[in-house]
Amino acid sequence: MKSTFFSVAAFAAVAAAAPAKNSLLAIRQAAPAITDADILNYALTLEHLENRFYLQVLDKFSEGDFESAGFEAPFYANLQTVSKDEGAHVSFLTAGLKAAGAIPVEECTYDFGLTDVKMAIATASILEGVGVSAYLGAAADIMSKNYLTAAGSILTVESRHSAYIRNALDVSPFPSPFDVPLSYNEVYTLAAPFIKSCPSTNPPLPVKAFPTLAASPENPMTITAGTTITLLTPDYTVKAADGQSPIYAAFITVTGPVFADATPVDGGFSVTVPTAPEGGAPVAGQSYVVLTGCNTTVTDETVAAGPAIIEVSPQES
Repeated sequence: MKSTFFSVAAFAAVAAAAPAKNSLLAIRQAAPAITDADILNYALTLEHLENRFYLQVLDKFSEGDFESAGFEAPFYANLQTVSKDEGAHVSFLTAGLKAAGAIPVEECTYDFGLTDVKMAIATASILEGVGVSAYLGAAADIMSKNYLTAAGSILTVESRHSAYIRNALDVSPFPSPFDVPLSYNEVYTLAAPFIKSCPSTNPPLPVKAFPTLAASPENPMTITAGTTITLLTPDYTVKAADGQSPIYAAFITVTGPVFADATPVDGGFSVTVPTAPEGGAPVAGQSYVVLTGCNTTVTDETVAAGPAIIEVSPQES
């Protein structure tokens, strides 16, 4: 089993000094300045993935398969519309990049592990939620107002896809008044397991995947603030360089991360889902949690693993 060590002191001082070198940070250097072309190709990479996912789902499963799984009409027809939307996003971003004189990335090869309809729609819900968070997280970096408007027009559609599919899965279609922005590397970490290979001619993107963090399948079916869950670190461990400093779980929200103590257990960490501070965005809906040695901020330099995706039921008022 591999071990991941990091310096908590270096993480706390990341804004003031370069972090100490270690095995974790060596694979995750600060990203260079990102351009609008990079951002559009980053978006196109995700749209290719979503587009191919829906095409494979609709090719593998018939309308009858969906009805047998409990997704009655007009769900299948609406899923075909969602698929067409993703194809339109691919065409739109590809044309925009070409018009700007940039080389658009081409489709990769993927493995979605499609075994049954319910699993496929659960995956669709996750992908749509990640798509919303990806566009939201990238918005602040887009320099061109035209590109920003175009990205915003895709984001709102992805959000409607997410709400519709969540509702079909009998979970709240709008569990929080705020969506969650994710960084490029956080999004790529979630997308990377589906990507098996990409054309060598694709322009490189300034993104890298963090070590995988996963929610334990033994976690309670219903998770709310105050629920204790287990986060798994497959094939590696996370601990401070001094072996004593604490590890934290940071739940990402638009108003800032909400931290909780992470207690080492066999295969990962035990964490109690925190309640957001008054005035902050709640930890609710499709939520994202990373492991870190810093309990004041979350950056690409302080993330040790993750994100893991946790579905957190909104608290009743």
